[in-house]
Amino acid sequence: MRRLFSGAVLLIIALVIGLPFLLSRQIPARFFPGVTIVRVYLHQENRVAYMQLEDYLVGVVGAEMPAEFPADALKAQAVAARTYVAKRISAGGVENPLHAGADVCDDHRHGQAWLSREELKKRWGTVRYYNYYYKVKNAVDETRGQVLTYQGELIDPAYHASCGGRTENAEDVWKYQVPYLKSVLCPYDSDPNPVQTASFSFEQVDLALGTSLAAVPAAGKEKAAREFKLVEKTGTGRPKVLLIGNRQFPAVAVRDLLGLRSTRFTWNIEGDTVTFTTTGYGHGVGLCQYGARGMADHGYSYRVILGHYYSGAEITDTKN
Repeated sequence: MRRLFSGAVLLIIALVIGLPFLLSRQIPARFFPGVTIVRVYLHQENRVAYMQLEDYLVGVVGAEMPAEFPADALKAQAVAARTYVAKRISAGGVENPLHAGADVCDDHRHGQAWLSREELKKRWGTVRYYNYYYKVKNAVDETRGQVLTYQGELIDPAYHASCGGRTENAEDVWKYQVPYLKSVLCPYDSDPNPVQTASFSFEQVDLALGTSLAAVPAAGKEKAAREFKLVEKTGTGRPKVLLIGNRQFPAVAVRDLLGLRSTRFTWNIEGDTVTFTTTGYGHGVGLCQYGARGMADHGYSYRVILGHYYSGAEITDTKN
């Protein structure tokens, strides 16, 4: 009995010491009993870190959504974030072409953001940190195992900050139709500053887009080569294709190259300066985070919120 007891103690000690060590190593195993492991590429450290799924999600929700948002908005974000990573670590999941050996990274431009506890403390401040951290953690814990599916398959849960009143169809942004990423009204978008302006000289536009606006005289026959024209609109009325000078550009490319907040924009030209007025923030597809906040403030549950923004998708509990 003593030998059995001693052996059991040694095994427990080995597991306590060894599991954190294993999680920090680049090992081929992806799953421990009852634990799902996510491989996260950390840009500043230039390495792949192994994290337990629910711990990883706390860092994602804290990075992607303001912690002062109501609990049901945070829960909606947690389910969307869990679905995003679940699709990438599932059998036959999505490969990560940018970071070999990783499922995801911590850069929002490549998928979804992630912040460590130390970074969250810097963001929230020491006084608010513990309150916000456990508020976010509760949102993750209370939705544990829940993901979004469409006809039995994990969805691509696109989300953005603010749609400005109506979300966008996926095919108008990424050129492919997705049945659960359809435009819906967003009457509760609570973005406090939805309308912004950004001005650029023609030289700045030329540098970003590769045009030649600054080289064209402001008068005469060439004046049309300095103009911005709307060629095509999306199904929701946003610009889809623009003619700038003598070249056509997708509105998404104009937004990305000029760093505009949204493709929901208008413009005005005065002299050699073009001023864009944008409404909302982000690509406009899927879950609107400020819209989720507004819906939660009006008493809607996270289940209703997710059902509104992801048409026909269902919440599936992977624990069952």
